[in-house]
Amino acid sequence: MKILTVVGARPQFIKCAPVSRELRKEHEEVLVHTGQHYDREMSDLFFEELGIPHPDHNLGIGSGTHGHQTGAMLAAIEDLILQETPDCVLVYGDTNSTLAGALAAAKLHVPVAHVEAGLRSFDRRMPEEINRVLTDHISTLLLCPTQTAVENLRSEGITRGVHLTGDVMVDALLEHTRVAQASPVLADLGLSAGTYRLATVHRAENTDDPVKLAAIMRALGDIGDVVLPCHPRTEKMLKGFGLYEEANRRITFIKPVGYLEMLALESGAQTILTDSGGVQKEAYVLGVPCITMRETTEWVETVQDGWNILVGSDHDVIVRAAREFVPEIERSDVFGKGDAASAIARVIGQMGV
Repeated sequence: MKILTVVGARPQFIKCAPVSRELRKEHEEVLVHTGQHYDREMSDLFFEELGIPHPDHNLGIGSGTHGHQTGAMLAAIEDLILQETPDCVLVYGDTNSTLAGALAAAKLHVPVAHVEAGLRSFDRRMPEEINRVLTDHISTLLLCPTQTAVENLRSEGITRGVHLTGDVMVDALLEHTRVAQASPVLADLGLSAGTYRLATVHRAENTDDPVKLAAIMRALGDIGDVVLPCHPRTEKMLKGFGLYEEANRRITFIKPVGYLEMLALESGAQTILTDSGGVQKEAYVLGVPCITMRETTEWVETVQDGWNILVGSDHDVIVRAAREFVPEIERSDVFGKGDAASAIARVIGQMGV
């Protein structure tokens, strides 16, 4: 089969790496990078570290409002589908790149395979939730990371083409954790394992609201010993709201890091505070307590198993959780055993039989 894979953001690069290796054993893959994440630290570095083949097409779309960005991607991907005539278009996750790839394919009657299908936060204010729902409802193959995702689809009347494959992020994490342990990032930052807290903040619901962003930054500063790889968009909003200087004095801001450095920082952290979906899951698999600065999560299993707590953007709740939250039960293998990539490749390959 000829598979056109659409990626555009750093979580998608991570998921794409093990799946691409499996697909290319038997199929032809055309890799398309939309350019949604385009800084070296957010894009090129991930391709280098994870051994992802160089994209066959880089659309260079860049940033913009949701409508303009998605529209530009939709037009460009449609042209590529017409040019490449793939048997299937493969999309990952819940970004604007995901929705644009799925829409372009569906309108041209090309089957869509969606990795991470069935995730729901049940919060339609999140752009990612809109992207997930729409992509799932136009996909031919729905490749679910958990049984909860399968049940979410069933509740929406989607049962055809649904496959429980496990979570491909577990494949990537298990493959790279040992290598990440050799990273010098902790030593370079003067850190010792278990003595710091790691934070990430990039969701629009937090960064675009000056009240929420100020409360989160004040909380992180009050907690102390917080290291925060600062997303370019977060830095821009902090400076725009006049919050950057004070936050930078109280929190250790560092530049965005590559996947291996991030794994090393996550593994060594006492606690992780985040609004990222992927980081919640990585914290769970690594056995690091996670405090999620959101009201909802698509990774409900991490909360149900007691290793993740939702705190929103309330200063006092965040600080109290950082000081008191301790998981009390064992983790499970709810996200799979690290063989999701081969399962995904097998399901996609069967479509061409």
